[in-house]
Amino acid sequence: MSETHRNLLADAAPQTRMPEDPAAAELSAEGGRERFGEIIRAYPTSSLCWALLAEGALAMSSPEGDIAAYAYARTGYHRGLDTLRRSGWKGAGQVPWEHAPNRGFLRALWALAVAAGRIGETEENERCTQLLRDSSEAGWRTLSGETGDPNRTPNPATDLGGEAAPTRVGPQGEIDPPTEENSEEKAPRPASPQAPARGPSAPKTTPRSHLLNPEKAVQAASEQQ
Repeated sequence: MSETHRNLLADAAPQTRMPEDPAAAELSAEGGRERFGEIIRAYPTSSLCWALLAEGALAMSSPEGDIAAYAYARTGYHRGLDTLRRSGWKGAGQVPWEHAPNRGFLRALWALAVAAGRIGETEENERCTQLLRDSSEAGWRTLSGETGDPNRTPNPATDLGGEAAPTRVGPQGEIDPPTEENSEEKAPRPASPQAPARGPSAPKTTPRSHLLNPEKAVQAASEQQ
């Protein structure tokens, strides 16, 4: 895997500032957590919403979560490209992290780089990582934790001041699983009984992750904002 490098020519390129994302204001408003699904449906062009879903899926650290993250992040990335072009972006130049409305696109771009790396799409991982660094050196340093690790999962709770942090997702896809601090308040749900298989050749069934069910994912993805 090749290493990324700082593009000094990109530093001198014109800056593009995306317009305010109305979804961001609604997500941070009172009741935004409970209305997350409604907000995404109302603003499907919001890169931030798709980035949140991608970050939550990456937190699963499982093949299933990585695939979901790839899909969510790519959607947010392409939605962001559409907005950038309407804002005057010509395919290159600065997209400053310091301008808050740009962060949804940059976060989706980094999530796409991470997800691509995890599923073995090395070329896409390198392309997205370099594009992020060309677009915003500050964004790249923030999202990569200044390590340059192309597979590092963003941690909004620490990296981004907690803004719109996605919910934690457990190894089985459960949303906000109990920890030592909250285990008494949130007891684990008992396993659902499974119906006996009919016939010797009945296929085994695997519960679907919440993150592969958009309706369930968006319902909980902002519980730790």
